[in-house]
Amino acid sequence: QVQLAESGGGLVQAGGSLRLSCADSRHTFRFYHVAWFRQAPGKEREFVAAISGPGGRPLYAESVKGRFTISRDDAKNTVYLQMNSLNPEDTAVYYCAAEMSLSSLTTTAETYDYWGQGTQVTVSS
Repeated sequence: QVQLAESGGGLVQAGGSLRLSCADSRHTFRFYHVAWFRQAPGKEREFVAAISGPGGRPLYAESVKGRFTISRDDAKNTVYLQMNSLNPEDTAVYYCAAEMSLSSLTTTAETYDYWGQGTQVTVSS
């Protein structure tokens, strides 16, 4: 059973940066695709970024391309989301999600079987 633990959220001013982490205690985490989604108040959950496992191929939503970078450190069983040039529209609860890498990397939330509890990111103007 994959158990995802997110960390790194917080309050930051517009233009600032945060790095989110998503960790699993099992060494087989490297065989999972991992994605980040976010949900702002009153809005639907939306895809942010994903990374394949193994291989580490990234995929980004258009709204974060060039600002966010997803990466993974398989030695630490951790996936990171580096978020730069944050703006108030990035304010949301961010969730990491994982699925066994049996198929292609996807942006669809329903394909991910395991979810973290979420971490709040708030960007002030």
